[in-house]
Amino acid sequence: MNEHHPGPLAGVRIVEFAGIGPAPHCAMLLADMGAEVLRIEREGTAVMNPVVERARQRLALDIRTEDGRERCREIIARADVVLEGFRPGVMERLGLGPDELCGADPRLIYARMTGWGQDGPLAKTAGHDIGYIAITGALDAIGRPGEPPIPPQNLVGDFGGGSLYCALGIVAALFERERSGKGQVVDAAIVDGATSLMSFFFGARHLQQLSAKRGEGMLGGAAHFYRSYECADGRYIAVGAIEPQFYAELLEKIGADEALAQGQLNPANWDDYTERLAELFAGKPLSDWMDLLDGSDACAAPVVPLEEARDHPHLKARGNYVEHGGTWHTAPAPRFSRTPGAIRESGEDGEELARKWASEEREPR
Repeated sequence: MNEHHPGPLAGVRIVEFAGIGPAPHCAMLLADMGAEVLRIEREGTAVMNPVVERARQRLALDIRTEDGRERCREIIARADVVLEGFRPGVMERLGLGPDELCGADPRLIYARMTGWGQDGPLAKTAGHDIGYIAITGALDAIGRPGEPPIPPQNLVGDFGGGSLYCALGIVAALFERERSGKGQVVDAAIVDGATSLMSFFFGARHLQQLSAKRGEGMLGGAAHFYRSYECADGRYIAVGAIEPQFYAELLEKIGADEALAQGQLNPANWDDYTERLAELFAGKPLSDWMDLLDGSDACAAPVVPLEEARDHPHLKARGNYVEHGGTWHTAPAPRFSRTPGAIRESGEDGEELARKWASEEREPR
């Protein structure tokens, strides 16, 4: 990393207790922004995902033993943030819960990443992304009418409603601490974040065109101008021409029937217009359509498989993928003009990092 641009979170110390799901992704986001992350894990833990687990120093400790727990307390005493993703009550039983640790250091920010949250009837039950988004209305909105809802990988729950909201909560708590001098507990529950993600649709329930019901809303694939179409070569093109001027440009460039220019926003036309556009797009391969549409305001894009995304001209120009240490990584996001983030080395030097923290003078805590 460039020493002159260490990232906006340079100097922030985070202790991450190793887990799965959104907590490691949250730690990656913060590490990319310059935070020093020390990851505590069991002896013999292997790297599962070199991209998401980048930019940490790893330290093997058995927190089931008093010696391991005491070492954790010593390290956390020099940290700004604790990040854990266990079920409610686990850290309390180990003597590493927020009451004990924040009681010892009132400036500590203790972030808890869970699916159901720290309380409520489901808090202590097992779960996964699909269940979390199922009760929030998000899963019910995805898919075709009359068919089972389609899980959107684990993007909406774990990462959209989980790690991103947890990272935002941590940064907000760090900002507030600069004013109050006090830390706090961040309860980052995926159900809370996913509910928040649905705010737009919850507030637009009275508008049929923005309905979140499968087969009704224009943003869920019901509208002919906001969906994907199969091309002659079996590949797909994504169309998102909502505004009338963009819709008109799309129709003109693809040579569509002039009748499709009328009643664009009338849901009664959507099924018929979809059939017409599907027949039209099926007549040429994707590359031919993109020769006509790429760079225009027709709001069309190729549907690119993940293994090909790195080679898309726009993503290449933006540097969205970066080769680091022989591995391709997604680039840090968002971007900062003065203190850009960067991909840093990960390693087994957790003990060395802990000693560095212990040796550095800091403001009284």
